[in-house]
Amino acid sequence: QIQLVESGGGLVHAGESLRLSCAASGRTFSSAALGWFRQAPGKEREFVAQITLRAYSTNYTESVKGRFTISADVAKNTVTLQMNSLKPEDTAVYYCAAARATLTGMRYELWGQGTQVTVSS
Repeated sequence: QIQLVESGGGLVHAGESLRLSCAASGRTFSSAALGWFRQAPGKEREFVAQITLRAYSTNYTESVKGRFTISADVAKNTVTLQMNSLKPEDTAVYYCAAARATLTGMRYELWGQGTQVTVSS
């Protein structure tokens, strides 16, 4: 019954900003990491950013470094993605996700429904 719900997507022009939010709906949860992924039309789902919930370390895909910032509020079971200097190539459906730790790394198993981000030129 646990759900992740994204919000904050929309239509913006290149160079503008958006802040995406994701919150648990229905019940609280505990995860090893929270992350953001995106999927553009005709492309596979792509990792965007991750924050661990132990050391709060972050990592980003190269194309968004310096522009996007991920943060989390564990007490509120929320994760946000501040997206600055948006580019048309950032256009995609953005998904938040929760991961559990495995011997080989984080495994994302719980996903939100996605929110559309469209960046026009």
